[in-house]
Amino acid sequence: MHLVAYLKTGPTALHGGGWRHPEATLDDVFEPARYEHIARVLEAACFDACFFADLQGLYDIHEGSFAAYVERGGQISYLDPMTVLPIMARATERLGLGATLSTTLLNPYHLARSLLSLDVLSKGRAAWNVVTSATNLEAQNFGLAELPGKDERYDRADEVVEACLRLWKSWDADAFIQDKERGIYADPGKVRYADYAGRWVRTRGPLSIPPSAQGHPVLMQAGASERGRRFAARWAEVVFAMQSGKARMQAFYTDLKDRLDACGRRPDDCAILAQVTCIVGETDAIAAEKAAFVNALVQEDLSLASTSSNVGVDMSRYREGQALGELAGTQGMQGSLDLLEQIRAADALSVSDAARRIMPNQIAGSPRTIADALEDLFTSRACDGFILTPVTFPTSHEAFARAVVPELQRRGLFRSAYEGRTLREHLRGRTLPGGA
Repeated sequence: MHLVAYLKTGPTALHGGGWRHPEATLDDVFEPARYEHIARVLEAACFDACFFADLQGLYDIHEGSFAAYVERGGQISYLDPMTVLPIMARATERLGLGATLSTTLLNPYHLARSLLSLDVLSKGRAAWNVVTSATNLEAQNFGLAELPGKDERYDRADEVVEACLRLWKSWDADAFIQDKERGIYADPGKVRYADYAGRWVRTRGPLSIPPSAQGHPVLMQAGASERGRRFAARWAEVVFAMQSGKARMQAFYTDLKDRLDACGRRPDDCAILAQVTCIVGETDAIAAEKAAFVNALVQEDLSLASTSSNVGVDMSRYREGQALGELAGTQGMQGSLDLLEQIRAADALSVSDAARRIMPNQIAGSPRTIADALEDLFTSRACDGFILTPVTFPTSHEAFARAVVPELQRRGLFRSAYEGRTLREHLRGRTLPGGA
């Protein structure tokens, strides 16, 4: 089983009420110690990795304003994760470290240079959560009037990843000679241009950075659309899956593994990790009370604003019967649209009511009850592990690490120690050539 922690450079992750909980820390968001601490907690529990979700701006789709997000404590990146991850790398030795960066807004040379720098400094522990962006507000922050079409964004993403991989191979691993006597620092014969030219992007290279201990950063992705799944089958080593319900998880899992095979890849070349929020209590009854308490802290206008941001439609102006996909245009995430429809259909709700109820997949219970649920999903081929989205920071991840991880270890479902040093080694479950 693989475990990855979802993080934000702010007090709120996916759960809009978590920052209001008495246990949530708010005064350390801008302190390096906050990020060092959670990195150490996760590494002590042998998590594969953590990654930061990110947005290049402030959500303002709901009522045409960012007021709800700012006032109600919505999911905002108060710091650039790329400045925080090196701090976490310094505090750890094995934990994987992921950043979310857009192929639509950033050019491949910038992406390849920043990510490989992190990968080299962390000794092969970096991951890139590849996104194509889903809001016009981000496009406008980068000089575009609006996002290109969704398929076009993925076509560009294919080229950006190809270009980055070419750039990441600019240097041979043994290029450095560092011979002071002969005055030879590196062998220019082991450095090459990328010379990548596609329809959407071009880059000459070479990078000025050698390969990392794992070669290059691990590629993550979260697309749920048909085009997104094709992209994942070609490139992804980790997929962030957000389906609701075991049957839908299993269908997605089977579909993506079949697509990997069609692309000539092995099933274990890509770990499919299901999103889940675990609320841990000493007993199931206590956990249920904890869940009810924190869920009641979510304010309705923020819930509606969050749904608006995820589906790309201002839900405050939505009228029943309108087609959300058409209203979203080039904005929104297919996974969020699918989740909204699943919630609506399951409880026979209107779209507007369902938009107010969206809550990340939650499992509330004792450590044994949570382990039972995770084991069932894992062994029934619904996923290869989990991306854990917290409610309160840092206590959600601390409680899981302290109480649930040991239960998973006792069952032989999760590692008790790291076998390798790089993130790619953690994901493949073995030490790669040249590794520890």
